[in-house]
Amino acid sequence: MLPIMDGFAKYLSADMPVLQITWARYFFTVAFTLPIMFLFYNKQLVWTDKPKLQIIRGLILLSANICFFYAISVISLAKALTLAFVAPLIVTAFSPIFLGEKVGIRRWTAVIIGFIGSLVVIRPGFVEINLASLAALGTGVMYGFYLIITRKLSTSDNPLLTLLLTGLVGLIAVSGLMPFVWVNPTPSQWSMMASIGVFACIGHLFLILSLKYADASKLAPFSYFEIITNIIIGYYFFSDFPDNWTFLGLSIIIMSGVYISRRESYIKSY
Repeated sequence: MLPIMDGFAKYLSADMPVLQITWARYFFTVAFTLPIMFLFYNKQLVWTDKPKLQIIRGLILLSANICFFYAISVISLAKALTLAFVAPLIVTAFSPIFLGEKVGIRRWTAVIIGFIGSLVVIRPGFVEINLASLAALGTGVMYGFYLIITRKLSTSDNPLLTLLLTGLVGLIAVSGLMPFVWVNPTPSQWSMMASIGVFACIGHLFLILSLKYADASKLAPFSYFEIITNIIIGYYFFSDFPDNWTFLGLSIIIMSGVYISRRESYIKSY
């Protein structure tokens, strides 16, 4: 779901400010989530007992969205997503601190190797490091903390409530800037802006539900499936195809993530 959202965002970024695209992502997420909640789940919902954590989660995801939408407006979808794939490594590294999950020396080694993979993609000292690449890397760091907080909230708050509060926090935070950057969209651009909200809503609802039933460090490597859709969209619609260095870095990051996942399964089987 999420690479489709990214594809629409990249297409719109040619004619619209990144902040306006980000606003659309949050506005339409809230617009689609609210009716579902009040029509089908209004009797099951109770207010969160962790409002501060919900606000922090929403602000982290907003920052990650702005960084990533900026990154894909400059560099290819595949390169941006590859750099953002440090998120599962961040989850593994910090889940012992925030979630109490055990991470041994082998998984720490895998985290370090995965970070080396991201350096292969950026290649500092060999090619010019641009702001877009750093923004994509920052996206991955922030998204990792977003996943950790989502896991922490999943034990207490309803997934739809978490989705709605995340949307509201982002919408409120970015709406004040709209008068300064607004570009009047065409009807087709409005439909794409709405689609961004729909796919963000569905994708993050699935993510919240998955983190409700499994450890964050175990689930994180499954996000690597995202690269397949991402490369197809980038190649078919934007004529972008990852270069050999990006593929090498991606392979290193994926191998480290897969090892973390297999190690998790091995430990739990004994």
